[in-house]
Amino acid sequence: MKILTVDDDEVTLGILNFTLQEAGYEVESACCGQDALELLRTSAARMVITDWEMPGMNGLELCRAIRSECLPGYTYTIMLTSHGSPEQIVEGLSAGADDFITKPFNPAELTMRVRTGERILSLETREVTIFAMAKLAESRDPETGSHLERVQNYCRTLANYLVENKTLHKPGYEIDAAFARMIYSTSPLHDIGKIGIPDCVLLKPGRLSDREFEIMKSHAVLGAATLNAALKQFPGAAFLLMARDIAENHHERFDGSGYPRGLTGANIPLCGRIVALADVYDALTTKRVYKNAFGHDVARSIIVEESGSHFDPELVEAFQATEAEFIQTREQFAENVMALA
Repeated sequence: MKILTVDDDEVTLGILNFTLQEAGYEVESACCGQDALELLRTSAARMVITDWEMPGMNGLELCRAIRSECLPGYTYTIMLTSHGSPEQIVEGLSAGADDFITKPFNPAELTMRVRTGERILSLETREVTIFAMAKLAESRDPETGSHLERVQNYCRTLANYLVENKTLHKPGYEIDAAFARMIYSTSPLHDIGKIGIPDCVLLKPGRLSDREFEIMKSHAVLGAATLNAALKQFPGAAFLLMARDIAENHHERFDGSGYPRGLTGANIPLCGRIVALADVYDALTTKRVYKNAFGHDVARSIIVEESGSHFDPELVEAFQATEAEFIQTREQFAENVMALA
């Protein structure tokens, strides 16, 4: 793992780098916060050890800047400081620091704290594994393009709106930022059950017969069963619970006419209701073997018309309020999105 060390004192920087290199880490250095931020934008460093007191951008400001940057993964940040009061620690944590080491530091303690950060960063591989599993299922259908990326961004947009719009915080909509992050991570597994659908049905170049459609519909049950098997091994894994609920319920309809169980309203888990809207919007606005793509305005009209029947009315309102973000996501992952005029 590469670590970025940041300190305006050359002696401290040298001791830091020597200790980390002796422990087997690759090290990159910067002498100020601004240079460190520039390096992070192009570097593979996953961890930053920064001094608190520096000229220009200090350690607190660097932590805040790191948290506001759109970096490819989480950056674990350790603050090296002589500030040890509870108030100062709270200030550092509020700025985005993950851990603290007081000066003068003990090399063995530094190494152990870095090892702890490395273990925490390894949890992010869970996200990679989830997405790889989802891509495996999606790879069987060459028509879907960047479907997973679009759907997970649509889901995050809707969830973030619910979090930020306090007027929707009523029973069934009481969610937080952790929910929004989790639905972004787990929504790519919504169609994991399609891995069990025969090619003659999944890849049929045209509309499905009634019998074929019944086979296709079984992917919701197959996906839930697959994730339930994982839950037996890891019963406390919240992300597997949400992934299971999404896989099983993203084809349910608000009025009870969906599948596989015909659930209605709030009986459908919120994560399933969110993915249902995101998935349909993507299906409408992308080209498939059986249809051309609709433009955003047509898709919006269909979704609004089906408020209360197919879709949760509260989520349709959220969709209407965040249309600009939907359009931006659609354009960002625009492969295979040839909209009709």
